[in-house]
Amino acid sequence: MRRLSALRELDRRGSVAKAAQAMHLTPSAVSQQLTALSRELGVPLVERKGRGVRLTGQARIVLQHADVIAAQLERARTDLAAWGHGQRGSLTIGAFSSAISGLLPTVLTDLNQTRPDIDIAVVEAEPPDLFTRLDAGEIDVAIAVDFAQAPPFTDRRYARTDLLTDILDVALPAIHRLARLHRIPLRELAADPWIVGDAHSCCGAVTRSVCAAGGFTPEIRHSVNDWQSLVALVGAGAGVALVPRLVQPLHRPDLVLRAPEGQPPVRHVFAAVREGGENDPVLTATLERLIAAGEAVGPGGNSGAAQDPWVAKPGLIIND
Repeated sequence: MRRLSALRELDRRGSVAKAAQAMHLTPSAVSQQLTALSRELGVPLVERKGRGVRLTGQARIVLQHADVIAAQLERARTDLAAWGHGQRGSLTIGAFSSAISGLLPTVLTDLNQTRPDIDIAVVEAEPPDLFTRLDAGEIDVAIAVDFAQAPPFTDRRYARTDLLTDILDVALPAIHRLARLHRIPLRELAADPWIVGDAHSCCGAVTRSVCAAGGFTPEIRHSVNDWQSLVALVGAGAGVALVPRLVQPLHRPDLVLRAPEGQPPVRHVFAAVREGGENDPVLTATLERLIAAGEAVGPGGNSGAAQDPWVAKPGLIIND
């Protein structure tokens, strides 16, 4: 399985160096794993392409079987867990920051009360690192947003559960010229400075896509991934931003949130486990509670005032 994992990572990452980095190995060690697998199977798995390598047709066939083998091993672990009445020692959930603050407190409280025998840990991570950790068994449940860095919906390595559709609103300084409008035409903010997360983060990617759909490329004056820092800059008049409703609101006098005009921008939040493991009794209980938490949050986020249009009172801050 270690050798098959090396082949799967090479397919995913596109180079031996990147596969080695993902697996916390040296490129030489990954090459040795691939060479040994090729020797065992009696077929070439990689071939030279310029300074790098690419997978052969035989390697593609092996990968199809590798996905099946990995899923079957996960089913075996599930059967063993069920035989032991689901008394597993630990469960690790990997999630992005606003899912940790907006979804997990309810889930963890419930699990701690109903399954005190399970030791639950939380890791903050985003794709692709989140799914590398899931593949490696470092986490058991991955909570992510659909965007370019996440696996495609059809990825056979994962069993996926949709949790919620999270709406994004426009964050404006309270003194902004558009702050009194109930709905904000995004095109009217084309000339404003924007405060946006890193392009590789889910919210950073979503904001860029939303602005592009609105017909403009935002002038990104500040690159900030922390929600507290982002809204502090908005409140100080440093720019405007898009903020998801999943994060918790607190009062702040220098900031308002307004619904964008037209179809609201959204991000789709889902949970994933390794294919074959979805029937594990502990994972099943966790996913059930995640689904319930997502339904409680609903399309309006944690604001508790998720009307359409949703108009935040002056003085709201978003807490990471």
